[in-house]
Amino acid sequence: MKKIWTGFLFVILLTAAQFLPAGLLAAEGGKEQLTYRLKWLFNVSVMGDLYAGEMGFFEGANLDVTVKEGGPERDAIRELELGYADFGVASADQVIRALSKGSPVVVLAQLFQVNPLQWIYRPDRVEITQVKDLKAKTVGVTFGGNDETIMRTLLASQGLSEGDVRIYSVRYDYTPFYRRKADLWPVYVNSQGPIISWKLKRAGERVAFFDPSAHGVKFVANSVVTSVRMAREHPDTVKRFMQALLQGWEAAFKPENSKAALEVLSKYDRDTPRPILEKQLAMTRKLVKPDDSVDIGTFDREAWQQTERIMLEQQQIKAPVGVDKVLIQF
Repeated sequence: MKKIWTGFLFVILLTAAQFLPAGLLAAEGGKEQLTYRLKWLFNVSVMGDLYAGEMGFFEGANLDVTVKEGGPERDAIRELELGYADFGVASADQVIRALSKGSPVVVLAQLFQVNPLQWIYRPDRVEITQVKDLKAKTVGVTFGGNDETIMRTLLASQGLSEGDVRIYSVRYDYTPFYRRKADLWPVYVNSQGPIISWKLKRAGERVAFFDPSAHGVKFVANSVVTSVRMAREHPDTVKRFMQALLQGWEAAFKPENSKAALEVLSKYDRDTPRPILEKQLAMTRKLVKPDDSVDIGTFDREAWQQTERIMLEQQQIKAPVGVDKVLIQF
């Protein structure tokens, strides 16, 4: 009977632990252990996250932070809900969709001031200077992705419908664009953009990028999130984490730290040639800190509100969620 009770108690404790903030479960050497789940794989878009860990910013805040890769099968907000992560990275549409379902999530910082999602095209083949130039063009779109939401919004802003363009379904493969089956293809301009540009340049081709934000659509990208419970019950931990994280992001993009930043990036992204990494780093800085007067992590509240309005208009959410209320800076 004693063995049965002991086993039952272990299951109860294990189950309960899964719903606690992950950082409360263990500590080593006096440092609080935390888990930070990224939105995507280790590449230049998480430069500051990697730099904060590698260069001792978390350690200086008495934190032992495990930075975990994201990916198509990962959902940082879901992991917060389950207690598998203490902090995570999510885009505004993910946050708004989660809020619409009652998820207790708050946003602590906006890492990208300009969304890196843009469309690459060949200017020798098509000329895109305004949204109306998309008419009759073949445009790559990831159905169900935020690029679909952005493109539909762009078209609607100029009175164009989906029927005015030819939509080409996008997968994780750029072959259709290389083979000219599509005029425009969605890419992350700071990570995929330099790689595709380099490949096409070797083939004697030029490329350009169509930026939605330049045409009035500011759809917020990567932002740092945590649970309401974590923010309410452990404000000191949240404050120390965010200070260390944002200090890491700021330091990673200082000109005097370029060499160190590239070394960190090369460690995690070994498949990308060094000259490409240099271009990626420079482009990412412009998206994260377009102006030296803007602190990394600053909320563009108007852009958050616009993102919510867009999702409401496209019936991705049934009712307003008041996303502005969950934007909290420590």
